[in-house]
Amino acid sequence: MEDRFGRTIDYLRISITDRCNLRCLYCMPPEGIKVKPRAEIMRFEELLRAAGVALQLGINKFRLTGGEPLLRRGVIPFIRALTLLPGVADLSLTTNGMLLSRMNEQLWEAGVRRLNVSLDTLDQVKFRQMTRGGDFCQVWDGIMGALETGFQPVKLNVVALNHFNDEEWARFARLTYDYPFQVRFIEIMPVGTSWQQAGRYFASSTQVCQRIEQALGVLNPAEAVTGNGPASSFQLPGAKGAIGFIDSVSSHFCSRCNRLRLTADGKLRPCLHDQREVELLQAIRSGASDAELQDLFRAALLLKPVDYGEATGAPADGRGMCQIGG
Repeated sequence: MEDRFGRTIDYLRISITDRCNLRCLYCMPPEGIKVKPRAEIMRFEELLRAAGVALQLGINKFRLTGGEPLLRRGVIPFIRALTLLPGVADLSLTTNGMLLSRMNEQLWEAGVRRLNVSLDTLDQVKFRQMTRGGDFCQVWDGIMGALETGFQPVKLNVVALNHFNDEEWARFARLTYDYPFQVRFIEIMPVGTSWQQAGRYFASSTQVCQRIEQALGVLNPAEAVTGNGPASSFQLPGAKGAIGFIDSVSSHFCSRCNRLRLTADGKLRPCLHDQREVELLQAIRSGASDAELQDLFRAALLLKPVDYGEATGAPADGRGMCQIGG
């Protein structure tokens, strides 16, 4: 499926819950968010219906997100059913890692082969501060368990934050010497709650790269890296893993965007930084045909902006990352 600017759209990020067991500073206010009533969240059979329609349109790569997707009861049977849909080429999952150590093997057996783990610091005290109560050791055990289980790649998503984790950027990069991680540094985006932190903590990918090269030497462009994301990938000489930069603010990757998002409450969102959405869930519950649902996907595609500048923006009082499935 192509959008009006000739970009191939073959990737759907599916948020299966807006609930999370952490309260990260750039994602949620201290009190958390007001989660949707269960009746307003897509049921698993509705998510499978949506994925089936996406497959009919040529979207064959899926990533499960949240909130925290592993919190949702029944997630393993759902994943197994999703992987069995004819035409699925790739299925991955993004998690905060808190439940990973107990679910690695189940995820593998259900058909997941690639994992992204959000990890913004390697310091236990800072981790507790950033997540408002999370346990770094629990997450690290889950990451190590993922490697032992066989997930490849395991991507570590690091939101680059000046005055918080800037002294750790080189430390994260050093991990790639010893482990086959893809460590990906992500620029903080002003979406929802993160508006409050974006100005204070923003660090560009260029800053991060320069800091790493000052400490560890020149980064070389990496060979082909598995995944569907927008990261520009590099390697340190002799490293097992790779280092990626996602410069979504300073140097937008809009021309390479290949995705749509489906929120937990059933709305198709064409762009993370654009608050326009297309209602899908109500159409499913009203008995819409596959052809009618395909038209809603196409309507969402028509709303996809050419670039960051054309996007309507994601206001501070708008939906946050955990509500969108960022």
